[in-house]
This record gives sequence, structure tokens and C-alpha cells, in this order.
Amino acid sequence: MTDTAIPSHSPAVEIPDGRYVNDDLRPVPESRRTWTTYNFVALWIGMAHCIPSWTLASGLVALGMDWKQAVLTIALANIIVLLPMLLTGHAGPKYGIPFPVLARASFGLRGANLPALIRAAVACAWFGIQTWIGGQGIFILLGKIFGGWTEASHIGGYPWTLWLCFVIFWAIELAVIYRGMDTLRRFESWAAPFVLVGAVVLLVWIAHKAGGFGPLLDEPSKVGWGADFYKIFFPGLMGMIGFWSTLSLNIPDFTRFGKGQRAQVWGQTLGLPTTMTLFALMSVLVTSGSEKVYGAAIWDPVALAGKTDNTFGLLFALITVFVATISVNIAANVVSPAYDLANLAPKFINFRTGALITGVIGVVVMPWKLISSPELYIFTWLGVVGGLLGTVAGILIADYWIIRRTVLDVADLYRPEGRYWYTGGWNWRAVLAFAVGAVLAVGGSYSTVDGQGAKQGPFPVDGLIPFLKPLADYGWAVGLSSSLVLYAVLMAGFRTSERR
Repeated sequence: MTDTAIPSHSPAVEIPDGRYVNDDLRPVPESRRTWTTYNFVALWIGMAHCIPSWTLASGLVALGMDWKQAVLTIALANIIVLLPMLLTGHAGPKYGIPFPVLARASFGLRGANLPALIRAAVACAWFGIQTWIGGQGIFILLGKIFGGWTEASHIGGYPWTLWLCFVIFWAIELAVIYRGMDTLRRFESWAAPFVLVGAVVLLVWIAHKAGGFGPLLDEPSKVGWGADFYKIFFPGLMGMIGFWSTLSLNIPDFTRFGKGQRAQVWGQTLGLPTTMTLFALMSVLVTSGSEKVYGAAIWDPVALAGKTDNTFGLLFALITVFVATISVNIAANVVSPAYDLANLAPKFINFRTGALITGVIGVVVMPWKLISSPELYIFTWLGVVGGLLGTVAGILIADYWIIRRTVLDVADLYRPEGRYWYTGGWNWRAVLAFAVGAVLAVGGSYSTVDGQGAKQGPFPVDGLIPFLKPLADYGWAVGLSSSLVLYAVLMAGFRTSERR
């Protein structure tokens, strides 16, 4: 048995009605595949220019790198993660299908809920974290404009005005996404240049206060280029990759609206690595400048913007933080779980309902606690999430490119008992490859010890599985490569027996 491709220029595929389909999961018709190269570039500019990605580079500097080493690490990470992004994104323009439907080809119609729910859980938590960060930014800047704003009475350990900023910010985000993907495309198109201008303004402002760009570039590396550098470089590289490993899975949710492969390939290539590298450069230069001006490095751009007493400057910073955080949070953390939750119960959950559920879960996970500890955020979050999602990406890539050579029977992706039904809707080969890859990727997760002997992180110092500890710093790469190879081997035998 072989798959029969449905060319992108052919008439619409007849999708059978049933429990595995709704209007949001159906292939996007060609008439609605309107995203151009600029739309994808704007999408990445809007997603990359946010507070967490700003602090990625400044965090590397805090660990001892100079600006050149930090920018190099981030540039390399985003070039590496671009490859799986393009490979999984290919199915979007070709077939018009979202990520959870693409996952049905490898995991089975029911089994696809496993990677979809893992991705959804990550996105829901990220949504809550980003919303809390955005609310905090607005709270801080409003506190500079309105005197007693930050001294309000406390509820649950925080000023009620901070809770108000969080709730209002949360409601606006859901209102934007509730209007659908076309509204998101229009929002990203104008938000991207606005946020870029905001970052440039911050850089020019701090350079002026520091006496020019020269002082921003002369901070030496504290780790050199030897062994001490590589102890930071490899875990840092995996962490930077892990930051966008989420989108390397569900990028078909966006590319399915692309005019063609050229639009998504050029849009992502021009948008992701260039934008993140430029943003990283601005981040370390601004942070270096803050140290020259204020005597201490200020890693948080909101806290730095709050240093000005200029009302117009504060208002501009407030709007920039508002637009930047909404832009990345909706695109990166609402679109995916909305589709993933719809895939779980298509007859009861559509895209809009999935978005609302995401918003609720984003609050229930209590994001203010998730980011209360840098050890919890860095070691548990970026490391483990990157390893698990890299494992899923390896299976998707192996199935779509190696096993099926980009050829899918689209109708069978929605049909029980079709070629992607496997055994009761599950492909045990994908589940096994995921289990093995996940154990190898995150089984060795460990915590470090500071100078006083205190454990820095939630894991055992020797690792969850001690003999896997050497792999822990390379979790994303280990997960992706091991699951890719194992799945390809298991499926090669399956496809051979299938043709007999």
C-alpha cells in the first residue's frame, strides 16, 4: 500500500464527516491560503521581540559571556532550530493541515492526541507566564505614571492593581484570538514594525546616556574561549533551541495559510534567525549600557524603561511592552493549543473554544509561581520541554520526509480504519520511539550546586537517571536524533510488511 499525494493545485479533497473532523481541522482551501513572505517575516518579528527572548541574551552575559559569545550562541541556535521548522512546516502549504492532523500520519488518529496534548500543555503554561510578565510590565510602567499605583493593598501576596493589569491583559489577548487567524495576521503585520522601532529607540536612548556605542562593546568575557566557555555554551545552546522548539512542532498551524512553499521558506528564513540575532545584539548592548549608566546591569527591559522620568517615553514603552507581549503570546501560545484541544474532541471543541480553554488553564497553572524561581524556570522548563518536544519533532520529520517522502492521503487523516488508523487508532512504533527518545533526552536532568553547597534546581544533583546525566545538556538534539532514527527503523519494517 502506498500513499497517494493530493497536489496543492488540485480540487479540494473530500473529507469524510465523523468524530475526527470539524471546520477548524479541515484542510485550508487554496482560496484562503493567502499568507505571503512578509506575513511570515512579520509573524517572526512579532514573536521574537518579547521580554523573555530579550532576557535570553542578557542571561548568557550574566553567566559570563561577552556580547559576541552571547550573540553567536543565539544565532547558531536559531539557525539549527530553523531546519526542523522548515521541514515540519512543509506540510502546511502542501496540504493545508494543522499540526495535530499532521501528527495523525505518524501517531495514528487517536495517538496524535499524545504529542498534541504535550504541546498544548506547554503552550498553556507559556501563555500564563507571558500574560503575567506582560501584566507586570504594564503594572510597573503605570506605577511610574500614576504615583500610588504600586502601593495598593495586597491580595494573595500581590497588589490588587497588579492583578487588575493581569486580568485586563488576559482578556484583551483572548478577544484578539477569538476573532480568528485573519485578525492575528493583520495584528502581526502592524505589530512587528512597531515593536522593532521600540527596541531601536531603547538602544539609542541607552547609548546616548552611556556616551556612545563604544562603551557598550568593551565589556570583556569572564569565561574566555576555553573549557569554561563550553560549559556554558552547550547547555545555553540547547536552552536557546528549546525556546523555539515549541514552534518547530506546530508551525504547520501557520504555514497552512501560506500561498506556497516559497512564502513559508523565505518568510521563516528571513524572519527567525535574523530577527532573533538582531534582537539578541540589541539586548546585550542595552544591558551593557545600563551597567555603564546605572552601575549595575539591568536585564529586564521594563525595569530599564522605568528609569526614565519622561512621560512620553514611559507611555511609548508601555505601548511597546503591551503590543510585543500580546503579539508573541497569541501567535506562539494560543494558536497551537486551540487546534490541539480541538483535535482531542472535534465535535465539542472548535478553535475559539480551544483558545478560551487555553486562557483558563493559563491562569489555573499559577504562572506567578512558575517564574518565581529561576532554577524552576530554566532547569525544569526550557531543558525538559526542549527535550520532550525535540523527541516529537524527530518522529514527525522521520515520518513525513523519510517514510512517506512528503506524500500523504489527506482524506485518510480524518477517516477511522484508514491507513493511519494502525492498531485501534494508535501507532505503537511512534509511541515507543517517543518513550525511548524522551528518556534519553530528559532522563539525566540534574541540578547544579552553588558555592555554598545549595542545590540550584528541582532535580537530583546526580541526575534523575545518573548514567544519562552526560546527555542532559544536549536534550533537544538527543531527543530529536534518537526518536528520528528509531522511528525510521521501526516504520521501515512496517512498510515492508505492509506491501507484501
